[in-house]
Amino acid sequence: MDAMALYGKRAGSMWLAGFREASSLHRVAVFCLRSRMLMIRMGQCFLLNGLIFLGSLLTLKSVVIPSLLWILPGKCEQFGSRHLCEHETALALYSSLRFILIQLFYVFWFYPLYVFSIVLSTLWYNDIAKHGFDAVRRGPPVTQSPRRSNISDSQNVSNVSKPSGFEGVIVGIGEQVYSLLLLSVFFIEVFSTGFIPFIGKGINFLLLSWMYSYYCFEYKWNLSELSLEKRLDFFESNWAFFAGFGSPCVLAIFFFSPLVSYGVMAILFPLFVLTAAGTEAEKVIDSQKRLWGGEELPKLRIFYLANNLSMHILQSFPGEHKGD
Repeated sequence: MDAMALYGKRAGSMWLAGFREASSLHRVAVFCLRSRMLMIRMGQCFLLNGLIFLGSLLTLKSVVIPSLLWILPGKCEQFGSRHLCEHETALALYSSLRFILIQLFYVFWFYPLYVFSIVLSTLWYNDIAKHGFDAVRRGPPVTQSPRRSNISDSQNVSNVSKPSGFEGVIVGIGEQVYSLLLLSVFFIEVFSTGFIPFIGKGINFLLLSWMYSYYCFEYKWNLSELSLEKRLDFFESNWAFFAGFGSPCVLAIFFFSPLVSYGVMAILFPLFVLTAAGTEAEKVIDSQKRLWGGEELPKLRIFYLANNLSMHILQSFPGEHKGD
């Protein structure tokens, strides 16, 4: 029991370290001052997802729907004439017409805007990560890491060589394809946990925290040319830190409707991508470990199910078999 309490205390300390790093949003301002292009992309993200997308949702909820309710009343008391109020057909007709008009608003404005936002924001996120990564390398570190780390190059997750030339290109493409499949399966896993009674919401929050945390650091790891195997090993070995890093992101969207959650996430996600770019995760994690004598928390196989399902999916494709 004492051992469990000790592990819990260490995991909590590591989680808090990750939470603090994610909340270091002052880095975003510093990086934007270092890169004009980064500032432009951040402004474009806010304009599209904040002003246009969320602004449209606010207009629908606060202007369009109230106006339709006034023009096409849904309750008997809203009719000016009792004679009209006696006809249930009028109520049903007004209600149906109002519903159709609102759905047309979604079909011809929100859903196209939603798809447009996803495509354009994805392209902008890559630019933001690239310019943010360059801004980090151009200036002194903007980090809260307290003490200098003495980790060696063999322990540093960033110092990993990959094959060069054509072989490196093939390996890189293969890793990107497998990573996309792995994260897609993991997303389905995260989505499914929300339907588990009683404990589903808690599990869903934790898995979402890991998912968004991984997404934020993946841009940095791609630019650092870190292999997929090393990424997953580092992530699963330091699961408490990454759970803490992803928590502020999830807290901001967890209690909103899906469309509002997307709009808020589309604004906040690039901020956390930049805080991840400025986080020296290896040093912060090593500093926390030294507080309890260098011992590590047990590795947690977060992607075990997603990894096995992804392998089964790949093996199901036709190919050459030995002995044929």
